Amino acid sequence: MARVLVTETIADSGLDLLRDAGHDVDVQEGLDPAALLEAIAGAHGLIIRSATKVTAEVIEAGSDLVVVGRAGVGLDNVDVDAATAQGVMVVNAPESNILSAAEQAMALLLAQARNIPQAHAALVAGRWERSKWEGVELHGKTLGIVGLGRVGTLVAQRSLAFGMRLLAYDPYVSVERARHLGVELRELDELVAEADFLTVHLPKNAETVGLIGADLLAKAKPGIRIINTARGGIIDEAALADAISRGHVGGAGLDVFEKEPTTESPLFGLPSVVVAPHLGASTAEAQDKAGVTIAEQVLLALAGDFVPFAVNVAASGVTEPVRPFMGLVEQLGRFFGSLHDRVPDRIEVEVQGALAAERTDILTLCALKGLFATSTEEPVSYVNVPQMAARRGLEIRETSTSSPSEYVNLITLRSGSHSVAGTLTGSHNEPRVVMVDDHAVEVAPSPNMLVIRNDDRPGMIGVVGTALGEAGISIHSMALEPTSQGNTALMVLSVSSAVPDEVVASLAQNSGILGVDRISL
Repeated sequence: MARVLVTETIADSGLDLLRDAGHDVDVQEGLDPAALLEAIAGAHGLIIRSATKVTAEVIEAGSDLVVVGRAGVGLDNVDVDAATAQGVMVVNAPESNILSAAEQAMALLLAQARNIPQAHAALVAGRWERSKWEGVELHGKTLGIVGLGRVGTLVAQRSLAFGMRLLAYDPYVSVERARHLGVELRELDELVAEADFLTVHLPKNAETVGLIGADLLAKAKPGIRIINTARGGIIDEAALADAISRGHVGGAGLDVFEKEPTTESPLFGLPSVVVAPHLGASTAEAQDKAGVTIAEQVLLALAGDFVPFAVNVAASGVTEPVRPFMGLVEQLGRFFGSLHDRVPDRIEVEVQGALAAERTDILTLCALKGLFATSTEEPVSYVNVPQMAARRGLEIRETSTSSPSEYVNLITLRSGSHSVAGTLTGSHNEPRVVMVDDHAVEVAPSPNMLVIRNDDRPGMIGVVGTALGEAGISIHSMALEPTSQGNTALMVLSVSSAVPDEVVASLAQNSGILGVDRISL
């Protein structure tokens, strides 16, 4: 059972998932920074929304932290670098509110075009102002979409239904993909020069902060109207207010701001500006999906499984053919690490067979996770193993080949001195170690194993069996293969319990035993 600290409101359906899994859900909303530092001690998981600031100090105070979950998309309030350095996984719920965010963009687009909030405010104040709040149609207008990701794509689909012409700026989208969506790609300068409306759907990062500023606005088509439901700070609010005041920009619809919460902005006094207090994800449906999604991600992280929405894991994802091999490869990494006196200088991860057609970068992380688990007291996770490898100067080589072998799929780990390979067999995908140091063996991995190199002569199996038997240790399974020269052999044994130091020393003193390695999986 883990303790999961929840500092902001998430859907009860998400909290119930965590409780049903047996975890202690500790809800403490409204914590100030000092109280958060105190509450985080002993927590294994932390779930937040946008208000809680997860600083490097918070990460350090949470020495037991495994995962930080953001029930939403943006991670402006989480020090992801500090979390990564400490091996803490950071996860979000990137698909939970995309529909709500797209609909909010469309709502602001329509409200801005037809001046609905301004007309409403005038009417309830007792003023009938039909001519003052005359709007424009969307039909036939050009919409420029900055960022054609999940939300931008949904906005594009909905805008087509209004008869709009669609342009987009997104350097990561192919011409073919854009054409399929009914969108023409443009450079950003070209986009603002042609668009009647501009809608922003970008993440906030070093490249996008201030992207839409005075210089770009000066190049915009006169009368352009700008919508932002992405993140505050992407648009320079002072520059936008100036451009609207001068009449160069026709107006704006904003759901996000550089500083939040905020009740003051040079934009608030402009009659052609429509604003909302970051309501893009504020629908009952989005909040329920965010709560359930983040709970599911936190449960995976606490169980040590791969998490699809982890933002600081250096793997592209896990396909269904690859997923069953993750546990096996982590065991191979532990086996491989136990064969070495220290972390080797290099590791080669070779994938052979049908799996070679899949993305297998997660298997390299699994191998590293197993390897480092045998050599360090530091927390080891999918998050920090690349950094651990870099600090140790470990050379990592990944190879794959679809060439057939004795097995449908085979994963091999090699260094300059040792090697181990494994596969899954049978209808139940049972793991097998099938090669150790280029000796063909077949044995099921188990918590306690031995690898013994010995002279290939009669009586050696008896020597090993007697030593283990006298120590009260049973042999569950064993594989044996002589070298090609026939003068030495290698045994791999699964045993009932950890082999004590004195038994290992006794075996090593036998003249026929050339080496003994304890394997702990």
